[in-house]
Amino acid sequence: MNKRGHVLNAVLLSVGIGIVVQPSGDLATVRMIAEVLVPVVLGALFPDVDTAFGKHRKTLHNLPILAIVLAYPIYFSNLQYVWVGVLTHYVLDVLGSRRGIALFYPLWDEEFNIPLGVPVSSKWATPMMLTVTAFELVIAAGLIYATPPSVQAAVQQAIGL
Repeated sequence: MNKRGHVLNAVLLSVGIGIVVQPSGDLATVRMIAEVLVPVVLGALFPDVDTAFGKHRKTLHNLPILAIVLAYPIYFSNLQYVWVGVLTHYVLDVLGSRRGIALFYPLWDEEFNIPLGVPVSSKWATPMMLTVTAFELVIAAGLIYATPPSVQAAVQQAIGL
């Protein structure tokens, strides 16, 4: 997936999450979208910093990096939504491209993908990104509405919501 696809996915996902979390359609919804938007977009762009150093789709495209970013809101009480952007970047690179990512780098160099991906230059790259975004929103809505309230409260507290 290219930068445009990652940013568009992050923006659409942020709007969708804002609406799912705060479905009233008023100022509270807009506030939630604004709260989520910048961190998710920054998180979606972060993994590609490894194009400037290290090995692209390895150095910052792996589960240890996701774990570090996920731990930030728990340990430091900041960067609450950056992990969403990083995770969606990984999902797009695994589902939306042919190359995949090295999920277990630096322990294992093998890149993982799902054979449904399309080349970045394909005319199907944007439809694939939109499909993945819709899939992510369905998962988010399911987690928000189908998870027992006690589990939701614990997770929200852990990630700083």
